[in-house]
Amino acid sequence: MKTLFINIKELLQVREQFIDKVAGADMSVLPKIENAYLLIENNIISDFGPMENCPTLPEADRIDATGRIVLPTWVDSHTHIVYAGNRIQEFVDRINGLSYEEIANRGGGILNSAKKLNETSEDEIYEQSKLRLEEIMQQGTGAVEIKSGYGLSVDGEIKMLRVIKRLKENYPIAIKATFLGAHAFPIEYKENHDGYIDLIINEMLPKIANENLADYIDAFLETGYFSVAETIKIMEAGKKYGLSAKIHVNQFTAINGIKACVENGALSVDHLELVTDEDLRALHNSKTMPVALPSCSYFIIIPYTPARKIIDAGLPLALASDYNPGTTPSGNMNFVVATACIKMKMTPEEAINAATINGAYAMGISATHGSITKGKRANIILTKPINSFYELPYAFGTNLIERVMIEGQFI
Repeated sequence: MKTLFINIKELLQVREQFIDKVAGADMSVLPKIENAYLLIENNIISDFGPMENCPTLPEADRIDATGRIVLPTWVDSHTHIVYAGNRIQEFVDRINGLSYEEIANRGGGILNSAKKLNETSEDEIYEQSKLRLEEIMQQGTGAVEIKSGYGLSVDGEIKMLRVIKRLKENYPIAIKATFLGAHAFPIEYKENHDGYIDLIINEMLPKIANENLADYIDAFLETGYFSVAETIKIMEAGKKYGLSAKIHVNQFTAINGIKACVENGALSVDHLELVTDEDLRALHNSKTMPVALPSCSYFIIIPYTPARKIIDAGLPLALASDYNPGTTPSGNMNFVVATACIKMKMTPEEAINAATINGAYAMGISATHGSITKGKRANIILTKPINSFYELPYAFGTNLIERVMIEGQFI
């Protein structure tokens, strides 16, 4: 099966040669071809170029993209979309003046979600979660990482990861599963951190590995949650089962967690609303991708990741949604890109690079996703007729997507 897009106004994120990520000044460069064609064969990008070189191919399904932009689908490398119920009341509580920490201390936050999840059947969690997955696919996301972390028990964490596995099996979108048992300490382990960490390492991890349920391991490295030493212990345990780390860090405080993550080979460090000069030095010449979650900052009114400081230091940066019931109840990556431009002063070129090729790196799938490159998966966004790709973040409240193709098929 062949699909030939013709008369594309702008074909974005064109990479003739494979690169796994972009950093520093290179993030401001978004390669494109104007008046282009794109050939899809089955589920693979086969060819592209200017229209003057467009092949005839009478057997191909031709799509006239006059006035439209074509770009790779978004890669959302940080979400929590498998959960039960909602936390709407906490939204109102924050409006009435309660902080994230105050809500958590009253049994809200992660512990609230854990209670609901453990009271809900696996089938019901799957039915709720698949609706969220379908929605983000329609919004242009073609690859997504999904975390556990609302079980906080052996059965609860396994249940979440099994739901993620079912989503993987039933939808064409690329999904990576991350085990986040170290999301918070359950009430019964509040004064026994070692006991809960032992449960994660000696009971959860072996069962997860036995069922091959996770690709990565995560922890909430933060004051009041998991310390640097505790997180190192969890990362080291994950390595024994082949699970690289993707760590929540520097959301509210900077406690030298980034250095520990880099030293332990973390694929990504996520949040980074606070970043010190020492953190930047630790990230230099590392293989660890910083990941910003701007819609979380927007929703709970905390500082935004200092994108300019990170990029101007020569580092890469990825963008992700952090879709979760408490602090970011949205997986709309179009809004993420727009917010990064508006609030974090990223250029549209930088934001699109961060949400495509760098997002793919932060998911460990840059060989197959994140750019228009021959041999990569045919995951593309076809916009409505627009003036320029700058309109994507500019018209932040408008749905400018006409069609989304995942694995060579329109959804």
